[in-house]
Amino acid sequence: MQGVLTGFAVIAVVIGVGYLIGLRGYLGDQGREVLTKLAFHVASPALLFTTLARADLSVIFSSRLLVTALSTAAAAGVFVAVGVVRGWGLGRTTIGALCSSYVNSGNLGIPIAVYVLGDASLVAPVLLFQLVGVTPVALTVLDLASGEGEKGPLWRRLLTPLRNPIAVGSLAGVMVSAAGLKVPAPVMDPLTLIGGMSVPAVLLAFGISLCGSTMPGRGPDRGLVLLSVALKSVGQPAAAWALAAGVFGLHGAQLLDVVVTSALPAAQNLYTYASTYGVGERLARDSILMSTALSVPVLVVVATLLG
Repeated sequence: MQGVLTGFAVIAVVIGVGYLIGLRGYLGDQGREVLTKLAFHVASPALLFTTLARADLSVIFSSRLLVTALSTAAAAGVFVAVGVVRGWGLGRTTIGALCSSYVNSGNLGIPIAVYVLGDASLVAPVLLFQLVGVTPVALTVLDLASGEGEKGPLWRRLLTPLRNPIAVGSLAGVMVSAAGLKVPAPVMDPLTLIGGMSVPAVLLAFGISLCGSTMPGRGPDRGLVLLSVALKSVGQPAAAWALAAGVFGLHGAQLLDVVVTSALPAAQNLYTYASTYGVGERLARDSILMSTALSVPVLVVVATLLG
């Protein structure tokens, strides 16, 4: 249980610092916006490039990752189906689907993998799947929903992912890794240094956004928030367990691995995406906050039953 508590404690402290910064007004009225733009346009692309450029892409091909992909698709698919029926709109439905299925495999997943699963590399397949598969698609949809992808001819629409810094950083890193290239230290070291700002910037911006906000789960997006939190905290790990044990025959450590990673809360960078595109910001903030709080007892239960 130490890994669960340690991972959440680190995140809570940094978010708390962000809240105090916002409360005291140290960064002015535009502090959150500046941190969000810094993370989205500069730091996160650098972090994703340096991470993927040094990654072993062969870890993508495994039954455990297939379980993760299917459980992700199931949770997101349920939210999308409800969103279409209820007419929530493309942008909000996309953010809600991400909050229902996109796990915090980086700054929270790594310490939990170390202390609960005993191996930090076990979150690498999930991280790669989300960065390479989910993120470019989701951000392309958000680009199109915001109207950015509707300008110009068809070829311009098809190139929408290449105009997104997050997608560009991810794809560039994958290309370097796939080609077996070694990036020279004078290039990689500055990018690594810049990428190190990504997670703190995201968490601080999230903490600032909590200043003056109402209790989560209220307001016009209440139904969307509750649905996304239920899918993320219960639906996705339950789907992962059913698929892993019932379909793929996983057991023991492998079963614990896929269920724990699926039970991780929604990633904080989803708030950055929502804020950047100006859609579903409160939905993302409340979903992240509530799923993070609920994931503590969920992860304790999962580790107790399957550990």
